[in-house]
Amino acid sequence: MLIREAKSRDLPAILVIMNEAILRTTSMYSYEAHTRETLRHWFMKKQVDKMPVFVCEINAKTVAYSSFDVFRACDAYKFSIENAIYVHQDFRGQGIGKKLLNTLIDRAVQDGYHTMIASIDASNEGSYHLHRQLGFREVGRFREVGYKFGKWLELIFMQRMLV
Repeated sequence: MLIREAKSRDLPAILVIMNEAILRTTSMYSYEAHTRETLRHWFMKKQVDKMPVFVCEINAKTVAYSSFDVFRACDAYKFSIENAIYVHQDFRGQGIGKKLLNTLIDRAVQDGYHTMIASIDASNEGSYHLHRQLGFREVGRFREVGYKFGKWLELIFMQRMLV
């Protein structure tokens, strides 16, 4: 298992992972699958904004990705970030998410961020427990803020102080 910074060649695998999360889970609240073009734009913006994208590679195959971005666009939030971790459905439960989250935390500390936030759908118990295991604490729940697959979704905010 190799965790490394993403490269352009990882984008097709990231697109598969991202679209699986959009079309089959409530871990992303989007409805429409991304295209190669929208993903390429996302990746270029990450680079311009100096926001990391990491991948997990197993046997030369990209099987997961993670990133963080500013929590909100206003200036006062510049020291607060929100993480995202997605693992291909065939590779879940192998500790990949934990390694990616630890990598994100290390980078965030290195880059001088103050706090990291996770927005987790309440039905995603695996992500909730992973974040708890790595020092995140639940700080809020928003009832029925999302609607997907014919049901209302509850969103949990978790937070970890970095310094």
